[in-house]
Amino acid sequence: MEQLKQFAEGLPRPVKETGKPAGEADDVILKAGSLRMILNEGYVRHITSGRAELIRMIYAAVRTKEWLTIPPSITDLKIDRSSDSFRVSYRSRYQTGKIDFAAEYLISGSSDSSLSFDMKGKALTTFPKNRIGFCVLHPVEECAGKPCTIIHTGGSREVSRFPELISPHQPFRDIRSMQWQVAGLKCRLEFEGDIFETEDQRNWTDASFKTYCTPLDIPFPVTIYKGQRVSQRIEFKVSGEPDPERTEDDAIKITVHRDKTYPIPAIGIGQSTRPEPLTANEIGILKHLKLDHYRVDLHLFDPDWKARAKAAAAEAEMLGFPVELALFFDDRAKDQCNDLISRMTQLKSKIAIILLYHKTSPVTPDELTDTLTPILKKSFPGIRIASGTNANFAQLNRNRPQSEMADFICYSIQPQEHASDNLTLVENLKSQEYTVESCKMFSGKKGVWVSPVNIRRRFNANTNNYETRFTGTGMPPQVDSRLMSLLGASWIAGSIKYLCESGASGITILETAGERGIFQGDYRTRWPGEFKSEKGMIFPVFHVLNYILRHKNHRVVKSTSSDPLSVDVITLSDSVNIKAIVNNFTNKVQSVLLPQQYKWVITNHLNGIIYSKASCNPSFTGNSTEETYIKDDLIKIEPWSLIFIDGLLKY
Repeated sequence: MEQLKQFAEGLPRPVKETGKPAGEADDVILKAGSLRMILNEGYVRHITSGRAELIRMIYAAVRTKEWLTIPPSITDLKIDRSSDSFRVSYRSRYQTGKIDFAAEYLISGSSDSSLSFDMKGKALTTFPKNRIGFCVLHPVEECAGKPCTIIHTGGSREVSRFPELISPHQPFRDIRSMQWQVAGLKCRLEFEGDIFETEDQRNWTDASFKTYCTPLDIPFPVTIYKGQRVSQRIEFKVSGEPDPERTEDDAIKITVHRDKTYPIPAIGIGQSTRPEPLTANEIGILKHLKLDHYRVDLHLFDPDWKARAKAAAAEAEMLGFPVELALFFDDRAKDQCNDLISRMTQLKSKIAIILLYHKTSPVTPDELTDTLTPILKKSFPGIRIASGTNANFAQLNRNRPQSEMADFICYSIQPQEHASDNLTLVENLKSQEYTVESCKMFSGKKGVWVSPVNIRRRFNANTNNYETRFTGTGMPPQVDSRLMSLLGASWIAGSIKYLCESGASGITILETAGERGIFQGDYRTRWPGEFKSEKGMIFPVFHVLNYILRHKNHRVVKSTSSDPLSVDVITLSDSVNIKAIVNNFTNKVQSVLLPQQYKWVITNHLNGIIYSKASCNPSFTGNSTEETYIKDDLIKIEPWSLIFIDGLLKY
């Protein structure tokens, strides 16, 4: 297991030409007057003044006709900085297939709390593109519901607001400049070189509003010709007196809101997408988990669906888990439904819920729900039906189902629609809560069913409505080796936290075994150079899931962190005792101050030191015999680690 130590952390990260891993090790702190920010891979991230986050990110993107973002290769990086100003320049090359685009960037920060970001680009080939240019991300927590003044390209002025609930369409259009306030600070953005507009990225579980170019009502893709130049500029200016900055010595404060509790929803898991069925040994390991359902996808228009249904039903029976059937129909839906009923009746499967989808529609057509629901409920008494989308919340929010026949509204979640770095994964956790809250506002009395939750995108919802078999070479894009890391475990803990605290009715997490699952299982990794697991390895996410499921008689208690991008927590309580998983998302030791109304004891750790031990034992979490009492309610959490703690109410 020695070779697995690097994967205990939030690794692997992509490696640059310099040989250094991309990500946090490359972060450079820049200051411009009262502004403080991070330079990371050519992006300017987390622009703050005092303790207020003003801008989450400013970056440039080249996006293909399929809306895929091309990662840049950065060269000639030069940084000149002082205590209150800076100048950064670099070159970027964007290449994939026939696309070849080069750009020069200049970022300048001044002592008057302003910065500018300039791009001068040139197409080196002729190619179709959906977007080339700057994007600005506005943090949701600081902006949602707040006033914003838009100056349009014609000079007219409009007073509007950042949306509170997730807006299905662009809240701001035709932007030349925008003005708003955060924590008493006046912010102003100016744009040159294109027309900008703003969208609500919570539709894709990104915790930000994005101001970008070019407007989507202009037809795309567009051909950019060899030699064509693109020039853009963004200016950001802040005025006002900021609050004092948080210092590194300040402990991160955890608050438990005892008056806000939620039942733990139904939690299930997906069938493995690897070619081999589950073995008897793997089934024995999965039985450690008190899961509520087993998701099985059946494409009823494929000739092999009956064989897949039989194999899945056999696995579900051995596991003892009811089936969550994700059914995909085409225009022969009624006949396909009758065939399904006949087949599942023969197999005598216990069905927990049926999710209705259509092959060519991004959201379940109301006619399909109205037609099939009575037939299915008559054949399977007590069955629950969900309609919605197999894709992102965006598809659901823009095509809201109107049928009253379904019991639940459903959609899936993944955090990597727009970016894939570690910090983005953490930033986007909170947005899962926003999707549930917004869904409840238009779902009526229906529950919210989130299925599945994956750390990686299963398919491109801009071109498909369901996942198809990967036919390329190398590791498929659906696989992310961070799933086997401590960061992967912390991400899943955070996902469950925010979905529970927003009142989701059901969640389906990941898959059973394999490189997209919660443990490797009895087959070796298929991509040993990229996914460096060992045969039989238990991933840390397994232990997180096991811990939560073993306490399903508890309720989730809302808890908040003063710095959730560094440390977050999920808490469970039986009204007297409390149990918590505290996650450190960073590569630094973090000091955490726990609520003083509890007497706290550490029951277990998941960290880099004991990663190998935990990967060999499915019963690892919660079985520590060396409990450590916490003095003064202050704990130190090692990088990338998780701590399991118990608290007893003092009064």
